Order: sequence, then C-alpha cells, then structure tokens
Amino acid sequence: MSKVFTVLILVAMAIHIVKPLGLPGLRRRADFWKLAVLALVAISLTAALSHWV
Repeated sequence: MSKVFTVLILVAMAIHIVKPLGLPGLRRRADFWKLAVLALVAISLTAALSHWV
C-alpha cells in the first residue's frame, strides 16, 4: 500500500509543478514541497503501524 501511495504522491507533485492543484495551501507551484512532507509523514506512520501490529 505504501508503494502505491508513494507513486500517487509523486504523480500529484509532478502535476502540481506543471499546473497548481488549487487546493487550500497548494495554490502556488512552489508549494509542491508540502506534498512531499505529507508523503513522508504518511509513509512513516504506515511503517510505524506495521511494526507495531
């Protein structure tokens, strides 16, 4: 699941650089780093939860 999520975030980042998504907090091209931070947090949370279970 985390691999699929990683690919989706990378695609969203690429699309956002070409044409900003227009979501709150993602209105400028320079905001693509926020998607990377979101992906890092989500993947870290997924990894942590998989080790606990």
